[in-house]
Amino acid sequence: MSDERKIRSVAVVGAGAAGAVTAAALKAENYFERIRVFERRDTAGGTWIFDSDPKPSLKVRPGKLPPDVDPPLEIPKGLPRITSPNQQERFTQTPIYNSLTTNVPDIAMCFSDRPFAYGPFVPHYIPRQYVESYFSFHGTDKFLSLNTTVEDVSKLKPTSKDGLERWKLTLRKYDPDRHVDEWWEETFDALILANGHYSVPYVPQVKGLDAYIAKYPGRVVHSKHYRSPLPYAGKKVLIIGNSASGHDLTAELVSSASRPVYQSRRTKSRWDGPCPPHGISWKPVISEYNAVDGSIVFSDGTSIGDIDVVIYCTGYKPSFPFWNAEAAGGPLWDYADGKLAGNYWHTFFRAHATLGVVGLPRVLTFRSFEYQAVALARLFSARNALPLPPPADQERWERERLRRSKLERSKFHDIQWESGETMDWLAGLFSIAGLGTLKGEGRIPPPLTEEMIWAIEHIKKYPEPGNDGSGDGKENETTVPAEEDQTSVRKEGWVLVERQRKDLLAFI
Repeated sequence: MSDERKIRSVAVVGAGAAGAVTAAALKAENYFERIRVFERRDTAGGTWIFDSDPKPSLKVRPGKLPPDVDPPLEIPKGLPRITSPNQQERFTQTPIYNSLTTNVPDIAMCFSDRPFAYGPFVPHYIPRQYVESYFSFHGTDKFLSLNTTVEDVSKLKPTSKDGLERWKLTLRKYDPDRHVDEWWEETFDALILANGHYSVPYVPQVKGLDAYIAKYPGRVVHSKHYRSPLPYAGKKVLIIGNSASGHDLTAELVSSASRPVYQSRRTKSRWDGPCPPHGISWKPVISEYNAVDGSIVFSDGTSIGDIDVVIYCTGYKPSFPFWNAEAAGGPLWDYADGKLAGNYWHTFFRAHATLGVVGLPRVLTFRSFEYQAVALARLFSARNALPLPPPADQERWERERLRRSKLERSKFHDIQWESGETMDWLAGLFSIAGLGTLKGEGRIPPPLTEEMIWAIEHIKKYPEPGNDGSGDGKENETTVPAEEDQTSVRKEGWVLVERQRKDLLAFI
């Protein structure tokens, strides 16, 4: 391989779990001359960093996407240079609330070479400590550049016919001593995005919602700014959504808010029984907000009035304000189809041979990040066991997956467990990476052991219908007879499910 085809420097964006294992995988190759990890917060930890005092809730902008609410900063001319601190909202704070715990068993969530302190489900500060210490454990903390935001990523054309594209990063580092922003540029042979996707909250557009927000400022908020039930004592609360955060907040608010706590659900979650728990009232989706009298109308024609707070638990949209679409020849994210543009295997890019992403699919979180990181490190060091498929085959994979996701009304980057898709995806990354060198250079993807599979399929954070002595035992149209239901609820609150049937990873 000619020197022009060799990748010697790699930049990693983000120092959360994905960035931590990516840095470790790159170092393990003992091949790259320069590795840098850029993190905009003052510590590693990513989405698990806890902001106990979040800023006042930002104005809710229904239906608006990240390009509208999280635009790129204007880059000063004549870099390097020093400017006054940025005042534009950058969505740096995390959505962690006081009572949050993990919802993936520790054996499946931690990296293969270092366990969590304990398990199976741990408080939010354990993953944060884990990620931070993982850098020092591998000696990759020296790669970190904290308080540093990547404000622009521009693709540079190859300098020769046989060369590879490179990446110019425009960086902004806040200096707390001088209260200034330092701006400069660095160039790398390859780039790995590990910046997460739980920063920019999303609230869907609903008839009358804009007028309702205008008339009742502060009444409609997003769960990103929720920390505890105390501020909602005695208040009439409506929760929108029933994913993990919607479930947690609804259950927690029963202890302080005015009862019942209303919860608007589009569909039934896997932990919902036939009737709502005590103190909770289920409602269908909202059809209209009436700003005149403050009432909220639901799809079944019913309505409620005098609501004090509406909390949207409707998730986030990936944001890449640093991506220079003009220099790269196109956008990085396709918001219409909800996917990375031109991606293969949720990790690679057809049009960008030296670009990768770690941490996007909703699957086994930390452990699945490890497979992606190792595959990319092996690929960029030219030690991969298998080459990526030809561009035409990669495009065919993306096109077929998009077709199927639309047909099934699923998200493009959601990877199912019960169908065997998770194992196929991990096996693909495993095959690309292969083994390390004879001298021991390079990290090897971990096995998906029987012990881990058992934990994923049997240890559940939330009691399921019929497993706690209530409900009719129905879930996903499957009934477990009482004599076959060997579930036990442990005193810590998590559940052991002794069943052969596999479960979706929908709770992640």
